[in-house]
Amino acid sequence: MSNQQIRSPLPGTFYRRPAPDKPPFKEEGDDVAVGDTVGLIEVMKTFHEVKSDCAGSVSKFLVGNEDAVMAGQPLAEIA
Repeated sequence: MSNQQIRSPLPGTFYRRPAPDKPPFKEEGDDVAVGDTVGLIEVMKTFHEVKSDCAGSVSKFLVGNEDAVMAGQPLAEIA
């Protein structure tokens, strides 16, 4: 089975944590179910959840915390 990608729904800044003092939503190696939140995209001080549309485990994140991302850009790979 090939890896699937979670893509950014819109352009903005990608955050792996719900707040600076909180742990990441998911780490590499964590299991992911359909609908699980894996990060946030911030656009003009508004935060949008990035949810997984596939199940598996996070094989790797393709962007870092607080990286600028474009709409459709792969954020993470799910195996």
